[in-house]
Amino acid sequence: MFRILQVTLLLLLAVAVNAQDVSRDDIRGLDEQIQDVKKDVIDLTATLAQLEEKLLFPSNTQVALFVSVADEKPFELESVEITLNGEIVAHHLYTYREIESLQKGGVQKIYTGNVQAGAHPLQVRFIGKTPSGKDYQANASYQIDKAVGPKFVEIRISGTESEINFKDW
Repeated sequence: MFRILQVTLLLLLAVAVNAQDVSRDDIRGLDEQIQDVKKDVIDLTATLAQLEEKLLFPSNTQVALFVSVADEKPFELESVEITLNGEIVAHHLYTYREIESLQKGGVQKIYTGNVQAGAHPLQVRFIGKTPSGKDYQANASYQIDKAVGPKFVEIRISGTESEINFKDW
């Protein structure tokens, strides 16, 4: 009777060990499949975003505005407000991480819209802090000359010297 019990226990232990090996292999395979599906979803999302942008903002009317900060001056940008053709089209309050990214050379796409060919007045207003902690704000104007084809404008904020520079891409 004791031998039968030992053999039964050994068989159960062998089945359990074998089942764990199969389960680990299955889990690894399942993890790989999940990673593949995640990659496919990310690729599809990127493709859909590009198609959506092409549909919503055709290249003959598209205008896109980008914000960057000068890296040589210590300045902490807090907010930016952009007015195009007399209407506020973008207002953004920056988080610490966004400011850090901009100071490291990042560029933020702050607005994408549609305008007809021709001249369009653009006003930019920003609020920030100087290295001494003093609040600082400035305004600047620019004229976007939109032709056929997409128009990209970089708004480069220097900060302490009231400098806002515009650059057509």
